[in-house]
Amino acid sequence: MSRAPELNYEKMSDEQKKVYDEIASGPRGGVRGPLGVWLTRPGLADRAQNLGAYCRYDSLLPPKLSELAIIATARLWGAAYEWFAHSAIALKAGVTSKTVDAMRLGIIPEFDDPDQSIVFEFAVALHVDRRVSDDLFDRAVEQLGKDTVVDLVGILGYYALISMTLNTFEVPLVNAEDAEQIRLMPELAEGTLVFGRDITH
Repeated sequence: MSRAPELNYEKMSDEQKKVYDEIASGPRGGVRGPLGVWLTRPGLADRAQNLGAYCRYDSLLPPKLSELAIIATARLWGAAYEWFAHSAIALKAGVTSKTVDAMRLGIIPEFDDPDQSIVFEFAVALHVDRRVSDDLFDRAVEQLGKDTVVDLVGILGYYALISMTLNTFEVPLVNAEDAEQIRLMPELAEGTLVFGRDITH
């Protein structure tokens, strides 16, 4: 049983309806997943969805890099809803199926693209170590540019918030087909190594 609230549009407050309509009429095309949870607090939903729109559609990272950062976050947090939503988008954006499959299994992918490599390394370091070393920071700035690194941190932070929301409220997967595929994403358990790192501390 999901902990996520079931929102009935007819029973929403005027503020909730306003935010709902703004989200539904935007590029997302609907109110799903964490947005449905946040909508219980429309002020949070409004601000979060605006940050999310920037992170997903307006950052300096091209979709191939931003989606890679998003699925790395989803995998490290064990957020199945986020993984299945964005792994498909990542493939369409140009992330290879070999990379996506490796990440699903918690294996460090082999990258031919240095931009993807540094984004992946940065994402893992920030989520697991909670900080980025001087060496990694300098390499990321040299590779991507400082402004892009700022956007990258924003994306990683926003999708960590999404992962927290999904995991806390046990938001169910969108459809039965995805639910059936959950077995393809190895469960995060104590002692599990993802990308060669212990993420359970």
